[in-house]
Amino acid sequence: MKGAATKTSAAAKTSDVDLSAVNNRIFFRLFQLGNTLQRQAVKELGISTVQWAVLGALSRAQAEEGMSFAELSDYLVVSRQNLDGVLKRLERDDHVVRIADMTDRRARLIKLTPQGRRLWSTLQPKIYEFYRQAMLQFRFDDSVSFVHYLNRLQADLLEVKLP
Repeated sequence: MKGAATKTSAAAKTSDVDLSAVNNRIFFRLFQLGNTLQRQAVKELGISTVQWAVLGALSRAQAEEGMSFAELSDYLVVSRQNLDGVLKRLERDDHVVRIADMTDRRARLIKLTPQGRRLWSTLQPKIYEFYRQAMLQFRFDDSVSFVHYLNRLQADLLEVKLP
């Protein structure tokens, strides 16, 4: 009886090691994927992924009147420091503007300028072609499943609490 328990324990340890190796590979691939996306975005679209995300976030109907800095930072899941640098570059190029919040004069809202809206509009066909080429090997169902698993991973990452 003792031999069976030892074999089960050894199999469980091997399984844990195998799972750790797969998890390591997944997270390393995610790291590489983010860097590849960044390089390709700059090369093919001429903007960084954070600029792309900011323009996209601010182009949504619910952000037409602008978004607070904190809302935008939380929505994009980027650090305030990183977002501030990107916004300064987008402001310099007249794509976004910081305006006073009508409900709280001390607060500022970030809003797309007309030039920023034009930039976003001209980028749309390129972005959709970028997506099409990047996802060429994925069927519709594959893409839906992929989004599902990415959402689950993001939710689980938010629950990580190390001792």
